[in-house]
Amino acid sequence: MSSPRNSSAFLSAIVPVYNESQMAVDFIQALADQLSHWVSRFEIIAIDDGSRDDTACRIKTLMDTLPQLKFISFSRNFGKEKAITAGLHHVSGDLALIIDSDFQHPLDTIPTLFKKWCEGFDNVYAVRSDRKDQSFLNRFFANNFYKINQSLMDIDLPANAGDFRILDRKVVDAINLLPEANRFMKGLYAWVGFKGCAVSYDVQPRKEGKSRWSFKRLFGLAITGITSFSDVPLRIWSGVGLGISLLSFVYGLWIVIDTLIFGKTVPGFATLAAAVMFFGGVQLLSIGIIGEYVGRIFTEVKRRPPYLIGEKRGFDTPKRAQHRQEPL
Repeated sequence: MSSPRNSSAFLSAIVPVYNESQMAVDFIQALADQLSHWVSRFEIIAIDDGSRDDTACRIKTLMDTLPQLKFISFSRNFGKEKAITAGLHHVSGDLALIIDSDFQHPLDTIPTLFKKWCEGFDNVYAVRSDRKDQSFLNRFFANNFYKINQSLMDIDLPANAGDFRILDRKVVDAINLLPEANRFMKGLYAWVGFKGCAVSYDVQPRKEGKSRWSFKRLFGLAITGITSFSDVPLRIWSGVGLGISLLSFVYGLWIVIDTLIFGKTVPGFATLAAAVMFFGGVQLLSIGIIGEYVGRIFTEVKRRPPYLIGEKRGFDTPKRAQHRQEPL
């Protein structure tokens, strides 16, 4: 049974890191200091997503002075979605805090998230107040992605909400029941439901370095989200195919009638070539959309684990049983 919703609850913080080095250490120390002021029990689970620098060594050194810190290192880079998944698989607390290690998620927003959880909300998500830190192209596609979501996806995805949030234990357990390999965490948070609440925050500048979320990666994540939670693109192109077939039939019928009744020939090589190229493009686009779904089906049926752990420290004490088989 969960602890009462107050400062006596056990909080688990999930911190994905990748090539963060000193910044990750500074952030974990700052997070521990913040949590120690308003919650009596907490743990911090740092998930190293296959860093190529000395991030893992620095975090393991920090464990000597910070007993609440636990560490997981992947065998290679699997991506942030899989790092969050690993963190959710290993939390022991009554609630889980998910937060980035680049200081862009302000630490002083955490007490507000926690207060909303204490009021009875199960999924308290932080919503960025603006996107001034992003390029025009990223802002344009991000805003339109959420608009498209409203018409395509069968879930209500809150606009401008990311991974920065607090999840109640029952939400964590529900997400851990979902076995899919193609993880779009924002969609999974919304799909499981439960009582949600939004908290606005201002994105802070990165302490060092620059974001590795390029437009290409963000676009790929958006495609994963749409194909994971909607089959509308397939239905749209079925309708497009039906419409083109009907138009082609009517046009072909008109050519036959025009030739038989009026005796006119059918000139126009350019028209024929343009029609062939148009229909060829439509077919290739349709195959591409179908290929996106087939590719994800191929990934799912292989049933590979979402991640592989290379090293794990600080988990000597038994944790709550999970409704899953832990990956190797």
